[in-house]
Amino acid sequence: MNLTLLPQTGFSVMPWKNGGGTTIEIAASPQGAGLDRFDWRVSMARVEGSGPFSVFPDIDRSLCVLDGAGIVLKPQGRGHVTLTADSPPFAFPADLALEADILDGPITDLNVMTRRGRARSFVSRLNTMQALTLKSTADVTLMLLQADAIAVGNDRTFEAASGDVLRLDGRDISCMLTARDASMPLSLYLIEVWQTARV
Repeated sequence: MNLTLLPQTGFSVMPWKNGGGTTIEIAASPQGAGLDRFDWRVSMARVEGSGPFSVFPDIDRSLCVLDGAGIVLKPQGRGHVTLTADSPPFAFPADLALEADILDGPITDLNVMTRRGRARSFVSRLNTMQALTLKSTADVTLMLLQADAIAVGNDRTFEAASGDVLRLDGRDISCMLTARDASMPLSLYLIEVWQTARV
């Protein structure tokens, strides 16, 4: 069980389920699983225009706006939700039909999806001027960096760029993070995934 660096240059590009664009897959389990077979999946997408979201039966989803003005989600039969880069992650059932309106130009979003009964997740954003020591409590912990950082763990040091992902596999694994530029904040999205045993 260890700390690894997933550079953004190694992410896979895949088509959307509804064919309306492309998504950048950061990590998924099982590795290489298709859209109908994953237990959990973390990805980013460039959303160019308004339209319906893909529907994923039996999937829970968390969405964050990484850049761009924002997006308005319109779940069927529910109130509207406006998300911007300053909004906290928004969790919702992915089998709920919804329309989305883009605010003033394209956005890039972060998607975390888990299959009910197989996995669950929690997404948060961290922003600090201090060094950060993280100890994993989940089975898999992913850190999507929003600033250049230095990570130390398992007697190894990684220099990671904004957009790269650090991954901790296993619980009770620790790493220390500092911003590469001490005058800038350390900013990242923390994605924690708990896996459940297959029946």
